[in-house]
Amino acid sequence: MSPPEWIFHPEPKSFRPKAKFRTIWISDIHLGTKGCNADLLLDFLHSVECETLYLVGDIIDGWRLKKGWYWPDSHNEVVRRILKIAHKGTRVIFVVGNHDEMLRDYAGFSFGGITLAREAIHETADGRLLLITHGDAFDGVVLYARWLAFLGDQAYNLLLRANVWINFVRKRLNLPYWSLSSYLKRRVKNAVQYVCAFEDAVAREAAERGVDGVVCGHIHCAEIRRIGDVTYYNDGDWVESCTALTEAFDGTIQILDWAEQRAGNKANLSESSIA
Repeated sequence: MSPPEWIFHPEPKSFRPKAKFRTIWISDIHLGTKGCNADLLLDFLHSVECETLYLVGDIIDGWRLKKGWYWPDSHNEVVRRILKIAHKGTRVIFVVGNHDEMLRDYAGFSFGGITLAREAIHETADGRLLLITHGDAFDGVVLYARWLAFLGDQAYNLLLRANVWINFVRKRLNLPYWSLSSYLKRRVKNAVQYVCAFEDAVAREAAERGVDGVVCGHIHCAEIRRIGDVTYYNDGDWVESCTALTEAFDGTIQILDWAEQRAGNKANLSESSIA
């Protein structure tokens, strides 16, 4: 089957040069939900280039789509953009998560230049080995109490709906994006304990596998920290924090907060226009 015609359309011209990376990791986009920040993600994907792109799970929210169809044009554009990135030569690996678990049976297959996998091993430019996994396998709630996970999903979606309205008002007031759910998560004691326990469990698995580090998503908390003999990396999400992990060509890995960076760009533009 030949690729669709739109995949050959030229890139729109931009006044900004694209940031170039060796590797980019993104996860927890949750296409199919109202909480997905598709516009911010599209802006990010149009602003970067990389040799390898890892989609680290929960790209499509099958749980939510089963309950009701929600798929605006911007979500279509995200899919089209990722397919176009793959078509242009970027190696794209989709490590399936729990919300898009319906794709796990297709691990090992490639569709439109995107390879599906349950997990992967990445070698950095400086020779370190990283385990790439979504992370739900280390979440006791998802693993042992599925009904509780769905209950939590309902409460979480209420928070996300509130988040949409808050940011609608903030946008009218010319204020940058801000996440209510992320704010609460980092301040509620039980949530902090859960995040720490999850990070320790993932790092322990990486140590047992004999790798140098692990990259995951799942808990929507971008983080880089040393745990024992391994480095724990979490690329965050595109519902709350709008973050990605990036690897430079020397192997340096950093968190890129796109909402913060775009807000900074707008502030710089405003200052230059005043000057």
